[in-house]
Amino acid sequence: MSGSTYHHSIQQHLPAIVIMISGAFIAVLNQTLFSTVLPEIMADFQLTSSEAQWVTTIFMLVNGIMIPVTAYLSQRFTLRRLFFTALTLFLIGSLLGMLAPNYIFVLVGRAIQAMGAGILMPLTQTFLFLVFPIEKRGMAMGLFGLVIGFAPAIGPTASGWFVNLFNWRYLFLIILVITMIVLILGIFKMTNATELSHPSLDILSVILSTLGFGGLLFGFSLAGQYGWGNPLSYVTIIVALIILTLFVFRQLRLESPMLEMRVFLHRSFTVPIALVVLMFLIFIGTMTMLPIYMQSMRGMSPLQSGLVLLPGGLVMGLLAPMNGRLYDNIGGRILAVTGMSFIFIGTVMISFLNETSPVWYIILSFVILTFGNSGIMVPMTTEAMNALPKSLIPHGTAMNNTLRQISAAIGTGLLVTVMSQIAMAHGGDQVMRNIFGLQWTYRIVALIVVFGLLVATRVSKKPT
Repeated sequence: MSGSTYHHSIQQHLPAIVIMISGAFIAVLNQTLFSTVLPEIMADFQLTSSEAQWVTTIFMLVNGIMIPVTAYLSQRFTLRRLFFTALTLFLIGSLLGMLAPNYIFVLVGRAIQAMGAGILMPLTQTFLFLVFPIEKRGMAMGLFGLVIGFAPAIGPTASGWFVNLFNWRYLFLIILVITMIVLILGIFKMTNATELSHPSLDILSVILSTLGFGGLLFGFSLAGQYGWGNPLSYVTIIVALIILTLFVFRQLRLESPMLEMRVFLHRSFTVPIALVVLMFLIFIGTMTMLPIYMQSMRGMSPLQSGLVLLPGGLVMGLLAPMNGRLYDNIGGRILAVTGMSFIFIGTVMISFLNETSPVWYIILSFVILTFGNSGIMVPMTTEAMNALPKSLIPHGTAMNNTLRQISAAIGTGLLVTVMSQIAMAHGGDQVMRNIFGLQWTYRIVALIVVFGLLVATRVSKKPT
């Protein structure tokens, strides 16, 4: 693709921008849509809870495995081709899941959906960073952040409400219909923005990446489900870390690496990405912990717990465009310090939850936490990508999304494990033990956020 493509006006790319962001919405929505319908799937196929959990686990695993490969794919194939491939995978996966005669077909459908999601998320970010000039990228990522904030917020609530009226198969139908609409629009309006370099694919890198990233995500997923008492959890993580070490050395030796590790040599990339990883770890961990608290310790229904989390997700989504514009004008440091400060306040508030905490207090604590998240997610992602030359942006977005997937797995596994271990060491009935574990877990998290606050002061004052 010629370099003149990058000088096309934003207006010319506007339909494609809307279509790409709509595709990203499908990808993010898929991650949380099925979290509240596991009991219905368990009943239909006579599954245990650990077996049913694979509906969400397999999506996370395959998604995490696909993302690192997208840096290579975006330099080898046109954006249009990758976009249509990703949406076609969504169509096939959704159709399989909707018509699944048994549980295996459901899992295969979810895995195919995850392949599409793994392509779409970094591809959309790469597209936005290449189309928008550097002084407008905060605004562009704000629009993207609107999707990232809304989709996980409405996913559990919408699925809980929808399943009350119909059944879980209709969730696949919803994704199928939305995907078809976006695909048809894309046929007429999708444009290209990536520059192809046709790098060679190192098969060993693909194998190491798949085993390393997949093993790490799987290990932390096992820890979240069964705790660290299960040897398979930590053995899997240790083996995965060894494989990832080999992967890193392999990438540093290749002339055209599958995933360029030298992005971390750019300090203005590394510091904000570290904050994004910390923020996402706490956010996804809290999205797991608060429903456990509300349903297991307070007796709320999945729909009720989803509604309690909804305002926080809406705040996070609505503030994303504003924070993107603020970044373009004032830079990242003020937003980073403010964001980490509110995350600290939110975690401290959660650490005081008990068996009688009013619903408004739960909502307020999560809203404050997500208010802080909004000051980190969009501005720091933009700060990181602005530090890279255009040739490294596909690698930067792939690295960013890969680390977010890993931090999400760590957040879920680590916070649940810490809570369980603290609860086991405390006396009283089960509910009181779990509440005690929750409180002390978030006091530990608050201390970690203080470290994040110190890191935030190292962010550049002006937009990079």
